[in-house]
Amino acid sequence: MKKTVALFMASAFALTYSTAQEKVSETFNSFKIVNANSTKTLKKREFRYIIEHRFGDIAGEMGGVQTGFGFDNAADIRFGFDFGLSDKWMVGIARSKGANQPYRSLLDASTKYLLLEQTKDLSVPVSMAITGTMYYTYQQATDDLTQVNSFPTRVDRFAYASQLIVTHKLNERLSFAVLPTYVYRNYVLAKDNNMLFSVGGAANLKLTKSLGIIAEYFYGIGNTVARDASNTNSLGFALEWKTNGHCFHFNFTNARGMGELQYIANTESQWTEGEFRFGFGISRTFKY
Repeated sequence: MKKTVALFMASAFALTYSTAQEKVSETFNSFKIVNANSTKTLKKREFRYIIEHRFGDIAGEMGGVQTGFGFDNAADIRFGFDFGLSDKWMVGIARSKGANQPYRSLLDASTKYLLLEQTKDLSVPVSMAITGTMYYTYQQATDDLTQVNSFPTRVDRFAYASQLIVTHKLNERLSFAVLPTYVYRNYVLAKDNNMLFSVGGAANLKLTKSLGIIAEYFYGIGNTVARDASNTNSLGFALEWKTNGHCFHFNFTNARGMGELQYIANTESQWTEGEFRFGFGISRTFKY
């Protein structure tokens, strides 16, 4: 009898401990939120192929019926590969068209590391990851030395970005993210700043287990972002659809380009003037 009671108590304790340590999953189904990264990482020995496409303005001067509401124009296109080095660490490489001067014909190398995972008992209340990305543009340099894309030296073609992603799953339907972001450009005009700081926020409302609606906004902080009348903050909305093996990501945003170098430093479109566009991302994950 004593052995039975002891065995029962040990089993109950093990079950309670296991439940307490159980990790929260599917805060955001995709590896991206809208433009920003999520805390999701590949598992060890997983490989992912990504296609991302962003079209032209839906409305405004550059949109409307004559451009098929933006489908005639490609604002940006990106192809990439990600690799899982461990269950918490992934690296990636990609090539994108680039949507804004002076950064076109872009190559990027990135890394993401998962620092914390939220637990169901909230002993760890948030998930947290950090990313780092190095950008290089190989576009042809202009002879106009007053422009950034004159690129006097090869080093001037590089830029860098880092993002801290903090997420919290409030319940089975609602999740939030806070996204402080830093961008450094090696070469800028005299009136601009090399360093750019921005803080983003996002929310994910799940309609079903596989379908969710996302909103994301980034705000440039104080005088650390050199802004003129053409610069705006990026605002985006997305529909996230997870299927067996694929994750489809449909979005609307005023950011023309992808990656921090584009949507933090080079967003100039206004939602109120119809200068937003449709985009999508499709990824497929394999074991290697």
